[in-house]
Amino acid sequence: PVERGFVWNVPGVPTIAGTIPGPNDADDVAFMTETIDALADQGCIDPSRVYATGLSGGGRMTSWLGCAAADRFAAIAPVVGLRAGRPDRRDPQRPDPATCRPSRPMPVMAFAGDADTTNPIQGGGAPYWSYTMHAAEQRWAQLNGCAAPRPTVWVTAQVYEEGYAACRDGADVVGRITAGGGHSWVADNDAMWAFFAARTRPQN
Repeated sequence: PVERGFVWNVPGVPTIAGTIPGPNDADDVAFMTETIDALADQGCIDPSRVYATGLSGGGRMTSWLGCAAADRFAAIAPVVGLRAGRPDRRDPQRPDPATCRPSRPMPVMAFAGDADTTNPIQGGGAPYWSYTMHAAEQRWAQLNGCAAPRPTVWVTAQVYEEGYAACRDGADVVGRITAGGGHSWVADNDAMWAFFAARTRPQN
């Protein structure tokens, strides 16, 4: 927390206070990518199989890693936090394309609850949450060159799945919505792992 001298910060992503980190603030993307590189250099991880997930602000951070560090991650899975860049200043109901330009198609599996009042799937709330989850999914589908929407299907009595398929390099976009789910860990961990395990990042 800020009062203890710490603040969560991802460059380009508003903090909880709604401010955009400046050039002199800590760079969490650099920290993440340098950590990945160090672990790979030590032989601790397979660099083609690095994934990101997180809840709420961590979900927004995960989304930003997909935008800004697609050369390090094989897939992302934001939980109650899917974004595709900052809201457009001229039309906050849409993501600003200039603020999310991944270097390669990024597979995305996002989880949310339709009763979340902090990051509502219908948008609104904090300024950084102006556009809907559907708008975020659509933007990732554009970025990934997806050719077709997925049919919406109920995967359990409380959870339905939507999104886009036939994407470049298998970079599908999947949204799983929990009916009645709030601002909490609504993710299906097994489904998330299956999505991750099926994907590797092409190596240069």
